[in-house]
Amino acid sequence: MQQILDLHIHSKYSRACSPQLTLENIDAACRVKGVDIIATGDFTFPDWFSEIKNKLEEIPPTPFAKGGNKSGLYKLKSAKDDRVKFILSTEVALIYKDGGKARRIHLVIHAPSLAAVEELNKYLDKNYNIRSDGRPILGLAAPDLMKLCLGIDEKFLIYPAHIWTPWFSVFGSKSGFDKMEECFHEYTKNIYAIETGLSSDPEMNWRLSALDKFAILSNSDAHSLPNIAREANVFEMKEVSYDEIYNIIKNKKIYYDNNEMDCSSVPISALKKKTGCLRGNDNAGVGIKYTIEFYPEEGMYHYDGHRACGLSFTPEQTKKLKGICPACKKPLTIGVMNRVDELAGRPVNFKPESAAPFKKIVELDKIIAEVLDIKSRRSKNVQSAYDNLIKLGGNELNILLNISLKDLEKITDPAIVEGIKRVREGNLIIKPGFDGQYGIVKIFDEQEKKKNKQRSLF
Repeated sequence: MQQILDLHIHSKYSRACSPQLTLENIDAACRVKGVDIIATGDFTFPDWFSEIKNKLEEIPPTPFAKGGNKSGLYKLKSAKDDRVKFILSTEVALIYKDGGKARRIHLVIHAPSLAAVEELNKYLDKNYNIRSDGRPILGLAAPDLMKLCLGIDEKFLIYPAHIWTPWFSVFGSKSGFDKMEECFHEYTKNIYAIETGLSSDPEMNWRLSALDKFAILSNSDAHSLPNIAREANVFEMKEVSYDEIYNIIKNKKIYYDNNEMDCSSVPISALKKKTGCLRGNDNAGVGIKYTIEFYPEEGMYHYDGHRACGLSFTPEQTKKLKGICPACKKPLTIGVMNRVDELAGRPVNFKPESAAPFKKIVELDKIIAEVLDIKSRRSKNVQSAYDNLIKLGGNELNILLNISLKDLEKITDPAIVEGIKRVREGNLIIKPGFDGQYGIVKIFDEQEKKKNKQRSLF
């Protein structure tokens, strides 16, 4: 069965995150968005973990599941059903020295059980400060964290968050590494995935052959309810369980035409392009179908630049400037596109045979806001139109990705349909983000906006 997963979000206890990020509100938002499996976020924070234990209950496994009598996934006790399932997840910030340099990286952690989280939290609480922020800052090296988690339970799943972000990521220009092995040392073999982050998409990551062995995941890293599922993953699963998620990611199973492609153990030359490599029928039809992506230009670090000076540059322009801001004469913040260029060994548009496809979206309320020519996506008029469309279209991701344009015309304004069409086609006007500033995505030019606004008055 198809499941949509957003594996990295935060709670109300994380710094700079919305107080509306409660378990109840997250459940409700996922029903509107169309998310089946959502991260709890922040399980290292004691108060939040207490809420997780008190308000969630483990769901039973799919009938005849191999994992026994536990699924490792949870639902709200107060929910009417288990339509929305929670996976135990957190993000940690590691700050430490390695290779003579200060390193600052963020990692996503998924846990197989409450007991495993309790043991991890007990150790961290004794040795580090996990009570000041939902995303704790740990003076712990990446290999040591891997050793700690895997020593508690071998089914902990750990991978780099927003892998290219300049300030806090494995490949970040400010404090990262050039190779995964430089970061994780002997535990590189236990890293099974990477998270693209908002400022890169799978196509950019395909340019590095060293990343071919990792599953490419895309998550929202949501700091507020509206941003849930701005990036997500679509899995085909036989059983809905933590073990199934773990195995799909660990073995980089890519779903093609009802077949399993197990890319971790089969040479690329032996793979059947577009149909997968069948290795028995036990897991046929299981794997990553596609990821749902932010337009990377909209991300906060796509281009190089200086936010304070209001200047941004392509990698080519930065090279000519020798990395120095022409306004203030200080070093530019090197963004994701430049960093990918620096480490890539493949040309733009290269696609490996063992790659899951992806689809790019712009959130529905942003599309509606532009049609109505309203700046805030949270305005009353935008939300009223959004709620009405959700009632008719089922959920946001279904509207953005699945419903035909012809059927959309029956339930909403033609300009909104045109906006969705342009987003699906990538026919957008984008000013890329840089140095912590989101990019600006426009669907309509100014003349079209005026026409839309005039028509909406009648």
